[in-house]
Amino acid sequence: MILIVSKYLLPEGYKAFAVFPFVFLKNETAKQDKVLLNHERIHLRQQSELLVLPFLIWYFIAFLVHYCRLRNWNAAYREISFEKEAYEKENDFEYLKSRPFFNFIRRRK
Repeated sequence: MILIVSKYLLPEGYKAFAVFPFVFLKNETAKQDKVLLNHERIHLRQQSELLVLPFLIWYFIAFLVHYCRLRNWNAAYREISFEKEAYEKENDFEYLKSRPFFNFIRRRK
């Protein structure tokens, strides 16, 4: 994981964004946020399973489908299967050691 800090690369309201092998952070203090970094590590694992371009395409299409259905940016973002897995497991710092392959597909509430 290569950390890059730039307040200009991230849209307003976002703290971080992962594109394998990079994690773009909004500011230096984000480097100390263990939960945020674990969340982004989960996304890096997802991307390594699907490869980056298919991951990004799937992510974007999933967001569009959920946005059309929900008409709410944040709700659509939270409905993406990749985000559900990352938010559910971001506090489990041992998760990636035992994470099942393609676990983002598993149904979540």
